[in-house]
Amino acid sequence: MRFRPMSLLLAALLTAGGATPALAATTNGPPGPRPELVNDPTAYVDPLIGTKNGGDTFPGAVAPFGMLSWSPENTRGDATRTAAPGGYQYDATRVRGFSLTHMSGTGCAGGSGDIPFFPYAGAVTSSPASDTEDAVYASDFSHADERAEPGRYAVGLASGVTADLTATARTGSARFTYPAGKPASLLIRTANSEVGSADSTVSIDPATRTVSGSVTSGNFCGYLDPEGQRSYYTLYFTARFDRAFAGTGTWRDDRLSPGSTTASGGTGGFTAGGRPVAGKGAGGYVEFAPGTGPVGVKVGISYVSRSAAEANLRAENPPRRSFDAVRDAARRAWRDRLGAIRVGGGTDADRTTFYTALYHSLLHPNVISDADGRYRGGDGEVHRVGRGHRAQYGTFSGWDVYRDQVQLLTLLDPRTGSDIAQSLYELAGQNGGVWDRWLHGASGTHVMNGDPSPTALAGIRAFGGTDFDLKGALRSLVKAATEPTAQDLSAAGKPVLSAGQRPSLDKYLDKHYMPSVSNAWGGAAETLEMSTADFSLSQLALAAREKDTAAVFADRSQWWQNNFDVAADPGGGYIANRKADGSWVTGFTPDTGNGFVEGTAAQYTWMVQHNPAGLFAAMGGTDRALARLDAFFHRADGSWALTGSGGDKAELDNEPSINVPYLYDYAGAPYKAQETVRAAMTTLWSTGPGGIPGNDDLGAMSAWYVFSALGMYPQVPSRAELVLASPLFERVEIDRPGGNDISVHARGAAADAPYVQSLKVDGRTSDRPWLDSSFVRDGGRLDYTLSATPDRTWGASSPPPSFRRGEQPYQIGVGPTAATLAPGGSTRVAVRALSLTGGTGPEVRFQVRTPDGVRATPAEGTVTGGTQQITLSTTAGTPQGYYDVQVTVVSAGRSLVQPVVLTVAAPGSLLAAYDNTGVSDDEGDHDEGDFDGGGWSYSRQALAAAGLTAGARGTVGGLAYTWPDAPAGRPDNATGGGPVRVRPLPCAAAQASSSTSASVGAPSRTSR
Repeated sequence: MRFRPMSLLLAALLTAGGATPALAATTNGPPGPRPELVNDPTAYVDPLIGTKNGGDTFPGAVAPFGMLSWSPENTRGDATRTAAPGGYQYDATRVRGFSLTHMSGTGCAGGSGDIPFFPYAGAVTSSPASDTEDAVYASDFSHADERAEPGRYAVGLASGVTADLTATARTGSARFTYPAGKPASLLIRTANSEVGSADSTVSIDPATRTVSGSVTSGNFCGYLDPEGQRSYYTLYFTARFDRAFAGTGTWRDDRLSPGSTTASGGTGGFTAGGRPVAGKGAGGYVEFAPGTGPVGVKVGISYVSRSAAEANLRAENPPRRSFDAVRDAARRAWRDRLGAIRVGGGTDADRTTFYTALYHSLLHPNVISDADGRYRGGDGEVHRVGRGHRAQYGTFSGWDVYRDQVQLLTLLDPRTGSDIAQSLYELAGQNGGVWDRWLHGASGTHVMNGDPSPTALAGIRAFGGTDFDLKGALRSLVKAATEPTAQDLSAAGKPVLSAGQRPSLDKYLDKHYMPSVSNAWGGAAETLEMSTADFSLSQLALAAREKDTAAVFADRSQWWQNNFDVAADPGGGYIANRKADGSWVTGFTPDTGNGFVEGTAAQYTWMVQHNPAGLFAAMGGTDRALARLDAFFHRADGSWALTGSGGDKAELDNEPSINVPYLYDYAGAPYKAQETVRAAMTTLWSTGPGGIPGNDDLGAMSAWYVFSALGMYPQVPSRAELVLASPLFERVEIDRPGGNDISVHARGAAADAPYVQSLKVDGRTSDRPWLDSSFVRDGGRLDYTLSATPDRTWGASSPPPSFRRGEQPYQIGVGPTAATLAPGGSTRVAVRALSLTGGTGPEVRFQVRTPDGVRATPAEGTVTGGTQQITLSTTAGTPQGYYDVQVTVVSAGRSLVQPVVLTVAAPGSLLAAYDNTGVSDDEGDHDEGDFDGGGWSYSRQALAAAGLTAGARGTVGGLAYTWPDAPAGRPDNATGGGPVRVRPLPCAAAQASSSTSASVGAPSRTSR
């Protein structure tokens, strides 16, 4: 029988105990059978969950928040590429080393993966850098020979070598066992970080059985933009062995130097498109006498210096400390952290999914300070952890974790949350006052969009992490939100790695929204992120008793309304991309990615966490919002659409959608929140290697699962109110250091029984689908009765609070902004004036200007608190082609000219089939194209350079074709969807399409 490797510990316990592992009987609880609480949650952790399906987790040995994480680097036969970010991909069963640092669940091409150690059963006869296909200095392995558990990783390689690894916060211990009768070598690939290195060093001292050195790297997401192609950290290491060296050697590039003890060199820096250069690299190796038993090694690391790495080794892993002692301590550390939440009930699979998610939630941020409190900051200087704080933390994926992960870790350990908040403040000060949105170690990478730090700090404080410099942090964050910096004004890194904390802040302060063309990634998405950040600043200001500042940013938090187009689509209003002149980017559809980041208009429109009531009002009321939520989570046949169902549906495998199920509580249908959250938990999450639905993003997605299994979620991430679904387990005990524990009793809880029938909060009956912030502050007890049958009335009349200060009283919109019609046909455009307070809307005057061949009815008029439909019609003789209509609206002395673009085309024609704009001009806004649904498009200039100009004729494989002659911003390709049936093209035509991508390259960044 082949065991899943991550289940070996669980299987062993089941065999020994004959029943459920690591459970302890409860001593109190409600009447009836008492579900047992988990006593040792480490038995339920499976670190290999998330190593497929894009989860990008790593299975290696690591302590909670540890600086060192000793884990495999898998390969698919290309030494310049890691098999997956995080270093490990479940289906890539060949390993090229075990490196000392990792990030869990990232995207891009990975990062860290520093100083891989590879035990090689053979003599080193060629430079490992020359092994560009990992054919020699790598080994296959089987998952049947693999074991992963908290604080330990072990694997038997096909070469006959076994590796057994464990860790402390800053050090690691390993036992390498070699097959009898074979040479025993250990390679230390100092240059081979996951995304390469600028330099590395290695020094071997046979007299002390020590190998030490360093690597200088960085380059996270560097392949996306030159702004990221840089070094920003040096990691130092010292490794001490318990066996004498029988031989030594080093290598640099293709040169092997047997007997050498020093070497240096990197993988070519990052100028080769942000990728390592094949054949480049340096490192060293040591040889051991065959048959001498296991080789033990202890490794210490530091970002300060080699001597600091040695000091960490002495402090945490001295010579007298055995491998087993380190392993047992690592497991105790995890048992203590995970034991903060003890659950009772559920199935083994439920507990495994839950505790593995909790485990993944507590890997990051990482300790970056040494045992003596020193650390190297983002300014490159050595600093010391401030008085009253235990550690400095780094590696912080703000865009991901501000939503729930920092809240979870602070709920369980407020002191760690406080240390993280203070760390972010200190690192920002060392970075010239810039709070970078994505820290790798101590340094900013600029990856993603928005300004997540205000929300992270507000969330930490709301959940009990109050021991940080609130006033200093607030002062710094307010300055960043009100005074544009040189980085904000710079296009460096645009769009994915925009250098500024608030890119194009000058435009945002001027327009009160982020225009479609700016230094930010995604204009509409940036407005939503800034609105969230500004609401968070208002909460920090209230905590600091700065009421005027709080009022200013509370008002600014409603600027999301300036990107809400009430007439965007016949189905209702959406957050949409808007130009600097106030008009909407034309060609809007709910599934467009134009203006958004890793999502679409349909997915981002719900991201008004602090004011769902205002959002629902803009949608036309709660009933309409409820219907849209239903459509968002379901296909036309009523089946679930939780991920992979198109851009107009939910994507609960990525952060922009994860709060949306909880909005049902605001819409008067808590039972739908309960069933939707549970459906996502049971269909998208599992105990298999692919059991995390997409990038885990340093624990952000796993934190969502943990909160959801508890039946509660921080829907407003800067506050401590908890919006409710329902608990998965019959019992939950959350033990908190301050004694403000939380106890949950859920009679009838089961995976298929998500519906709340009743709730008591501290003994009092509650009909509210949310908990006041005092519950997080003080703790308390929840008593549920759950069922498999929905109660449609429970909680329906008590929505969680929305924060509406600063709202505009009304909104005006024109749309749709693009349409295709036949000669002699017609289409309709609406001018809509909507009151958000239930009163009469504003008076809006409109006038329509049309070209020859198009008629508007009516061509002018007035709208007051409603919608005026305008019919745009053509005659049978109107020529096919492209037409521009302008609708001018005037209200309260302000005017707006909204373009509406028409395509007149005969039904069944290729022109009628065009439903996507894939080409943009390098000059001007270049925001009109959205070839891939993500806002990317082909450069008109690059196409022209390849001979593909409007109306040009060409031939590929004997098939003649005409390149579309669409004007800029008009549909120029057919996606194959919609009502027009497009016959598949012959092979030659397909080759023409393929040739275009090959000759022009991927859609260019300048045309986004």
